[in-house]
Amino acid sequence: MKKIPYFNLVLGLLLGGILSRLIPHIPNFTALGATALFAGALLQPKWIAYFLPLMALWISDLFLNNGMYKNMYPEAYTGWVWMGNIWVYISFFLITLLGRKIITKIGFKSIFISGVSASLIFFLLTNFGVWYHNPIWPQNLSGLFGCYIFAIPFFWNTLAGDLIFSGMIFGIYIAVVQRKSIIA
Repeated sequence: MKKIPYFNLVLGLLLGGILSRLIPHIPNFTALGATALFAGALLQPKWIAYFLPLMALWISDLFLNNGMYKNMYPEAYTGWVWMGNIWVYISFFLITLLGRKIITKIGFKSIFISGVSASLIFFLLTNFGVWYHNPIWPQNLSGLFGCYIFAIPFFWNTLAGDLIFSGMIFGIYIAVVQRKSIIA
């Protein structure tokens, strides 16, 4: 059986994460959460595990913020945007950490628990950021809960994306490993 070079695995995950955000999709239904979980669980050295999902997020943010969103909302575009929402970056860093700590053995239970947890981390952090930085929400507990309630439909998309793509990415990895291919 032919070996799969480590570089190809990392590049494939990076491109998959980027493309899942750039191609037309249901809001929040992307492979980036699953990519972060997989990177955290299996990539070495540690810095690559954290770097990969953040790089995929950053590259796709450059395209989205300075291409698609610029054209969709020209009145709000004030110039080149170098980075997206910091709360999103923090959430993917924590999702990678989650993959590193929880997925010590690849199995349905660990993938399911980490996928649900990843979705919750993303939901709680990013919507806290929306509440904190957006004057549309009153800066009190009622406003925070209102923001979370308003965002529930997006949570289901995130959860579906994290579970489906985690199943696919980890499933493909297991299928390759079980066929005695080696990630070199």
